[in-house]
Amino acid sequence: MLQLFERFFEKTLWSGRFVVVVAVVASMAAATAIFYMATVDVVYLVGHMLHYADPSLTADARKAVHDETITHVVEVVDGYLLATFMLIFALGMYELFVSDIDEARGSKTSSKILVIESLDDLKARLAKVILMILIVTLFEEALKMHLDTTLDLLYLGGGIALVGLALYLTHKSESHGKEAEEAPPH
Repeated sequence: MLQLFERFFEKTLWSGRFVVVVAVVASMAAATAIFYMATVDVVYLVGHMLHYADPSLTADARKAVHDETITHVVEVVDGYLLATFMLIFALGMYELFVSDIDEARGSKTSSKILVIESLDDLKARLAKVILMILIVTLFEEALKMHLDTTLDLLYLGGGIALVGLALYLTHKSESHGKEAEEAPPH
């Protein structure tokens, strides 16, 4: 009797992992919504850029349109990166908790970008996207920043140095991981 209860409990517990499907579906819906919003922003951006060639614009007005357009492009890139984050999260959670995505494993185009082998693999991929989002956000804020004092310039330089350090450390950790995989066992 106890073994029967234990088997039933373990089967129920193991089947509980399918609750992750709710997060997968919601994440895919969020990714789709963000992709849609970013694409609509691109359509409006193109319409906005058409005014850039207007000969009646003064140099100051053209500069304002230029600056607005660059800021808008950065915001669009940020949106697409966030949507990509949600997509990778959804696919990774599905692969880790529900089932392998056979279509991705058999595809040459996936090139192992969306194939998640472990929770650490998912974390590493998401961390790279988060780092890219932070870089784009820093760039966006730097475009809006008014450098009135030397301290402002120092803050900007410090932020850029930290981004460089983060990229360097990310690259080093990838290189170290590949060396460990390729090294023959002792």
